[in-house]
Amino acid sequence: MRMHKRIGILSLVVGILTAGIAQSPAPVRADVVWDHWKQAESLVASGNTGAAVPHWKYLTDYYAGAGEWENAALFSGKLDAYYDAIGDYDQAIHYYEQENQYWVNAGKDWGAEKLQRADQIRTTVELYREESNEQIVQQRTQLQGIKLAKFEPAYGAYLGVYSELDPKVGNIFTKMQTVYGKKHAIYLAYSPWGKSFPSAYAKRAKEAGGALQIAWEPHSGLDPVTDGAYLRSWAKEAKASGIPIFLRFAGEMNGAWVEWNGNPAQYIAKFRMLHDVFAAEAPNVAMVWSPGDVPANDIDPYYPGDAYVDWVGVSLYIEPYSNGDPTQPSMLATSNVERLTRLYNTYADRKPLMLSETGVPHYSHSAGEDYTEWAKLNLQRLYEIMPYKYPRLKAITYFNVDQQMDNAKNDYSLSTSSEIQNYYSQLIENPYLLSEVKEAAKPADRVGYVPIDADHQSFTKQTRVIPFIKIPEVYIGKVEYLLNGRVIATQTSLPYGLDLKAGEVPEGSVLQLRVWNKTGKQVAFRTYGISSQVSVNINGKVQSFEQAPAIVNGSTFTPLRAIFEAMGAKVDYDAATRSVTATKGSTIVKLTLDQRTVYVNGKPMELEEPARLVNGYTLAPARFVGETFGGTVNWDGATRTVSITTK
Repeated sequence: MRMHKRIGILSLVVGILTAGIAQSPAPVRADVVWDHWKQAESLVASGNTGAAVPHWKYLTDYYAGAGEWENAALFSGKLDAYYDAIGDYDQAIHYYEQENQYWVNAGKDWGAEKLQRADQIRTTVELYREESNEQIVQQRTQLQGIKLAKFEPAYGAYLGVYSELDPKVGNIFTKMQTVYGKKHAIYLAYSPWGKSFPSAYAKRAKEAGGALQIAWEPHSGLDPVTDGAYLRSWAKEAKASGIPIFLRFAGEMNGAWVEWNGNPAQYIAKFRMLHDVFAAEAPNVAMVWSPGDVPANDIDPYYPGDAYVDWVGVSLYIEPYSNGDPTQPSMLATSNVERLTRLYNTYADRKPLMLSETGVPHYSHSAGEDYTEWAKLNLQRLYEIMPYKYPRLKAITYFNVDQQMDNAKNDYSLSTSSEIQNYYSQLIENPYLLSEVKEAAKPADRVGYVPIDADHQSFTKQTRVIPFIKIPEVYIGKVEYLLNGRVIATQTSLPYGLDLKAGEVPEGSVLQLRVWNKTGKQVAFRTYGISSQVSVNINGKVQSFEQAPAIVNGSTFTPLRAIFEAMGAKVDYDAATRSVTATKGSTIVKLTLDQRTVYVNGKPMELEEPARLVNGYTLAPARFVGETFGGTVNWDGATRTVSITTK
């Protein structure tokens, strides 16, 4: 088995970006324009660059207004470079994005590198939390009204790996659990077109209880890819393997470094032909269309169409230096998270996504530099932040290779560093990272993740909050958590995250994050609304209500009808008298909304707080609701949980 060719992040050619201004303005056009131009040049030459900024702004606006987009872009470039250099990142981002737009207006793609720099210096602080309500989770992870794709989990992300060059695992896939503490769901193998089906890899994947991702690569180009005896035999062997197979045909087709690049129409025709053959011969094969994340503008023309694609994959890598070249500018400020945004926004509402190949190096051989801390920062982003931010990302396959001085010259290996190996093992303990490929798979603990925003502020019992923090300075010095103005935790090491219990977070709470860089400067401060809700267990089973329980005047109110019916009672409501009658066996309970007196088998009793209507639902004191038909009620203030045990 040869090592897969790995190309580093491509440096996009910027053309004339380093050249001078396209042309001087004709004096007849506007003397004032020429004056601004010459004054700016003179100020820069004298070392007073800041004073040139108003002139550059004038010139940018002038040329944009005249529709002379190249000059407008070049002056925008002077502004973004200036603001970036002085650390005014918000202004720099504005002008980087403006420069890109002006290049687009000029019909050129020379602004792509500028957008990359804007992403690098953009401060991001986002919060995600655990959510145990499957309905809420699946609203984010499944397409409405569309059945799951082949082998698509209901939620969660399959854990995948290429282990062939891992000295501790190799092709004995059963070793993954021993070495890293968890069985993986998908194992990656590379297979060239023209060679037989990789049955040995399939056998070992089956022994490990896993599926196989096959990178099927036509190294002689697409012309030999035809329907015939070889293809049909290969497909039948795939079926005979008896395991789920993710077939990634001719991946990274948008990159000039592969032999099958350059003819989108031919690629689409071949992919569609293969889809039809495997649909007929091997229903255990899911077709994965998998470009590289760069060059981004060349991705979409190769898409074969929704009817022919089961999963959309992508090869997505980050590294300290572009193409492993330390003479190039540092790429440390680029994270893996934003690199997926464009592809995700284009295809996630059509197909589940997978990272077909991905990796985070912890050592650069070309530079002889250790990047363990940077790797840990981005491994957390890879296995915690990305599946939460992109809920349709449902598989991650790690390229577990030390490249030495080949290709990008990076060490992506998980086992050559004990610190990285232990950290990876810690991250993948999360049940959200799935160990088995099956239809509609779910995490064993049935816990998903949602962003903390206006729609997802409330939780029950307890939750864990996980921040995604990205700062221009790259390395984070300290993260401080404040709840309702009080510091409740401080973290200076990875992975970042905080456990909260419901009793600590009353309704209407405020959670804030302060972030410092390594020099001790505060660089970010964000505020989020967060609340907890009362939860109800009946005989140990968590109840789900359309109207959540609430605290009213210090008393816990729970939905009356839902709980009575869960306890086996029949409930009737008379809208005319606003009264409720509940019957179970020989016990009859009658109450009227907003009145303290209730009747149990005709005998009056007084409630501390009367039942009331909330959003069309009758809520009543929890203890009354739970005990009326003979239940025992307990209250756990730490998790704000009402537990009802029936006889």
